[in-house]
Amino acid sequence: MTMTARISRRTALRGLGVSVSLPWLEAMAPLTAWAAGAETKNPAPNRVCFCYVPNGMNMPDFTPKAEGKDFELTPILEPLKAVKDDLLVLTGLTADKARAHGDGGGDHARALGAFLTGAQPKKTDGVDIRAGISVDQVAAARLADKTRLPSLELGGEHGGMAGNCDSGYSCVYSSTMSWRSATQPLPKEVNPKIVFERLFATKPDGERQKQDARRRSVLDFVRDDSKELEQKLGANDKRKLDEYFSAVRDVELRIERAEKMPPVKTPDYKAPTGIPANYEEHVKLQYDLIALAFQTDVTRVVTFVLANEGSNKTYPMVGVPEAHHELSHHDNKPEKRAKIRDINKFHTTQLAYLLTKLKGIKEGDGTLLDHSMIAFGSGNSDGNAHNHDDLPILVAGKGCGTIKTGRHVRYAKETPLNNLWLSMLDRMDVKLSNLGDSTGKLADLG
Repeated sequence: MTMTARISRRTALRGLGVSVSLPWLEAMAPLTAWAAGAETKNPAPNRVCFCYVPNGMNMPDFTPKAEGKDFELTPILEPLKAVKDDLLVLTGLTADKARAHGDGGGDHARALGAFLTGAQPKKTDGVDIRAGISVDQVAAARLADKTRLPSLELGGEHGGMAGNCDSGYSCVYSSTMSWRSATQPLPKEVNPKIVFERLFATKPDGERQKQDARRRSVLDFVRDDSKELEQKLGANDKRKLDEYFSAVRDVELRIERAEKMPPVKTPDYKAPTGIPANYEEHVKLQYDLIALAFQTDVTRVVTFVLANEGSNKTYPMVGVPEAHHELSHHDNKPEKRAKIRDINKFHTTQLAYLLTKLKGIKEGDGTLLDHSMIAFGSGNSDGNAHNHDDLPILVAGKGCGTIKTGRHVRYAKETPLNNLWLSMLDRMDVKLSNLGDSTGKLADLG
């Protein structure tokens, strides 16, 4: 048996202006006990990611008929077949604060503004915006001392932080899911290149630009450090490190290719430099970066707004050239409902990409997906009705063994969505008695 040196979980490879955190390796086992059979007081950390899709869903093609383990995958859920056993389908949850409550129109703005906060967004298109602290930022504040980045806020579409975007509501509500406080929204980062730099760069912006001008991989800057580390590792760890480095380099190359592509032309979206012209590739890049961030424990908290609420993004890749929001007002016309279904299926197909990737990354006695909670859904149910009850919500991952997956669970009418968020915080050892409009912890998750 070959003996290898033991290294700290916090070991990072460093070079000129970059820091490359490491994935879990067997050589870290005595310090973290994520290895199979190891005894420890320090289990694998629980990660959480909230993914948002706009304009609701075609609910008849989303909601399974049967409850429990015997549910069948509906057309929208069918792309998740390979990870069905890692999935919870939750129906019956409500975002009450996305409703008007006397404020009139603006269901799209309220849907996203209330999704993670459980707070009624103030109707204003001025600077006096107000919602509430979001669940991700509650987690980030409590875990800030454990990772290099408290949280990552990602997006698949640019959105304004000012102006009127929905019936007198500021554009910030329609484009922002994460709120550090009731008056402090956190803008999402749409450019994968900038996200990559946040994960790996340590130098100020000016020096990073000089470094980038040399067109070298971050791995080039840590080459000497990595060679020294490899001398301490066994065969399994060397293979795992090589796989990780290959994944990092693959993301770099795809970002470089994206910068050379022409911008996409759609009714209301123009892709800036550095963002893939192909939306599917854009989403996959962001998902790859989420996986890298979790794999290296750079952060344990991520939000991803795949497209803004009320988005009129088109989906020609699935045969839908029409604008999404306009289609969502389907007036119960079968041909429009079918196109909404195809857009929804596109989004669950991309989710399956992330979940499959996380499930393929071994970490101690499980996988990265086992040690994560990936929430996916919308603050609208049916886009035509603009209703905010019985929301389409999925949770994937076992939450470090605290979630019993492979089921469809139906909750009582008007059960607050924030009860789910409170329950997920609990599984990250963040103990709160309430959050937004929550009424208690959600039963039947574990």
